[in-house]
Amino acid sequence: MANTKSSKKDIRRSERKRAVNTSVKSALKTHVKKVKTAMKAGEGTAEAVVNAVSALDKAVQRGIIHKNQAARRKSRLAKAANKAGEAPVAVAEKPVKAAAKSKATAAKAKAAAKPKAEAAKPKAAAKPKAPKAEK
Repeated sequence: MANTKSSKKDIRRSERKRAVNTSVKSALKTHVKKVKTAMKAGEGTAEAVVNAVSALDKAVQRGIIHKNQAARRKSRLAKAANKAGEAPVAVAEKPVKAAAKSKATAAKAKAAAKPKAEAAKPKAAAKPKAPKAEK
């Protein structure tokens, strides 16, 4: 059992995240199941695949599943849907957004993007400080 206050808080936090992640993973399985039932019924397969792909991409962005796992699942879904033959389904690979840049990296990129004219502007002279009043 955790001893410190922060480690107890970490346990509570990770328990909440686990519950949310479990529900998202379950929803992903439901989306895949809907694609399979749509293939058997022969209707709405393309729409079901699009919904499943969207859900997989969102799970990757939130860090719930790995991007390669999502790519593998999307590939299998598209392959099965195309084999079923209602209409060809294309799954576009969208690049997953990388983690947010650090503040220093963002500042460097912003400075590099500024035109040279703005960077060469002379800075305003500092105002002289008023003398302190003695008591």
